[in-house]
Amino acid sequence: MRRLLISALVLVGLTGCKADRPGGLETAVITSAKHHIFIGNKDEKNPLPDTAQTRTDGKEAFSHYCVACHGNDGQNTGVPFADHISPPIPSLASPDVQQYTDGQLKWILDNGIRPSGMPGSKGTLSDDELWSIIAFLRHLPAQGSQGMPEMYTH
Repeated sequence: MRRLLISALVLVGLTGCKADRPGGLETAVITSAKHHIFIGNKDEKNPLPDTAQTRTDGKEAFSHYCVACHGNDGQNTGVPFADHISPPIPSLASPDVQQYTDGQLKWILDNGIRPSGMPGSKGTLSDDELWSIIAFLRHLPAQGSQGMPEMYTH
């Protein structure tokens, strides 16, 4: 038995563990579960008005907290590692992200998504900053139009 266990460990060590990207069905099931089960606050509404000023405030808050992973445009422009982590960082303009309700986006910003790299920001950003970020997310600029985050240009 011990020899079999050692052989198995050597085999795993030599071949490594490999996981393939999930297929269409797996992706659809997980996406549906996130939208309908795991991410809370589905019915909460953004209390801030959807105005140019709210979006400007949201862009400002976004620039301090979110650009390192999501780029200036929210679509990963200029983020060198966005496609190289698992799971990859989604474009915030993607249907999977845009289909969340405002309340769900606030829940994600507050709590993060585990085990992805998305951190929670509860206690770091105010509710008004978070709600203004959501207004900005609903009106993202064209992909690439905002250039690369400054931290990646040096």
